[in-house]
Amino acid sequence: MASPKFSFCFLVLFVSSYGITCCLGDIWHPKEHAALFVFGDSLFDVGNNNYINTTADNQANYSPYGETFFNYPSGRFSDGRVIPDLIADYAKLPLSPPYLFPGYQRYLDGVNFASAGAGALVETHQGLVIDLKTQLSYFKKVSKILSQELGDAETTTLLAKAVYLINIGSNDYLVSLTENSSVFTAEKYVDMVVGNLTTVIKGIHKTGGRKFGVLNQSALGCIPLVKALLNGSKGSCVEEASALAKLHNGLKEGGMACCGSGPYRRYYSCGGKRAVKDYELCENPSDYVFFDSIHPTERFNQIISQLMWSGNQSIAGPYNLKTLFEE
Repeated sequence: MASPKFSFCFLVLFVSSYGITCCLGDIWHPKEHAALFVFGDSLFDVGNNNYINTTADNQANYSPYGETFFNYPSGRFSDGRVIPDLIADYAKLPLSPPYLFPGYQRYLDGVNFASAGAGALVETHQGLVIDLKTQLSYFKKVSKILSQELGDAETTTLLAKAVYLINIGSNDYLVSLTENSSVFTAEKYVDMVVGNLTTVIKGIHKTGGRKFGVLNQSALGCIPLVKALLNGSKGSCVEEASALAKLHNGLKEGGMACCGSGPYRRYYSCGGKRAVKDYELCENPSDYVFFDSIHPTERFNQIISQLMWSGNQSIAGPYNLKTLFEE
C-alpha cells in the first residue's frame, strides 16, 4: 500500500489594535526575549491532562510515550518532544511547562495551556478536557499574576512581545465525523469552530497579545484511527475527512503507526491502557509520521517545527515564527 501524501500550511498573523495586519509598527520591543504562550489539543499538550480527571484516551503519562527523548512518559502524545518544545528551543526559551503543574507560577517565559482532546467547541469531550474557552480564562489569570509581579506597564510589554501558538479544531471535526452528526451542515459546523477560535484570539488580543501562530488542520482522513473507524479494513484515506484539512510529510512510513494494533497499527491502543490492551511497537519511531494512531513522532514534529520556524511564505505566512520572535 502506498503511503498517503500530505500537504502542510501554517498561518502566522500579526494582529494590531485594529485587526489582522501586515505591518510591524504596532509590535512592542522590550529588551528581553519574547515569551511563548501555547493553546490547543494533544499535538501541543505537554502534560496538562496529567492533572485533570479524564480517561486514558486523553492521557499519555504511561509507557511507551516519551521513550526516545525524555526516557519517561511526561504526558506528551509522542515518543519525544512535541511542537511547542521544539519551537521553544529555537527561540532559546526553556520548555513551556503545563499550566496545571502543581505550584508553578513563573510565567515570564510563557506557559502551556493545551489539553489533549480539547476542541474549540465547549461540547467537544466536555467534562474530560480543558476546552479552548477555559484555556483563555487561564491565560487571563496568568496576565493578572504577571501584573501583580511586574506592574501593568511591563506586563503590557511582555504580552505584546510574546508569541501565541495555537492548534485546535481536529477534535471538533473528529467528533462530528465519528458520531455521524447531521444536525449541522459541514459549512455550518466549520463556521462554529472557526467562530469560537476567532472569539478566543480576540480575547487574547484584548488581554494584550499581538503575535499569533495558528496551525491549519491536518489531513484528518489519513490519520490511522480515522481510517480504521470510517473505512474499516480498507487502507485508503477517508476523502470526506481529508477535505476538512491537509498536512505535509516527507518520511518513510506515513500509512502505518509506530505504536498500536490491528492493520497498519491503526487502533488507538498504544500503551495498553485504553479499551484495546494489545499493541505493537516499532523499532525506529524516527522513520514514522505517526507514533500512535493519531499523534505524530518527534521526528515529524521536528520537520514541521523547522518549517514553522524558518519556512518561506508559501509554508508559514505572511511571517514565520523566527520573524515573530525577533521583531
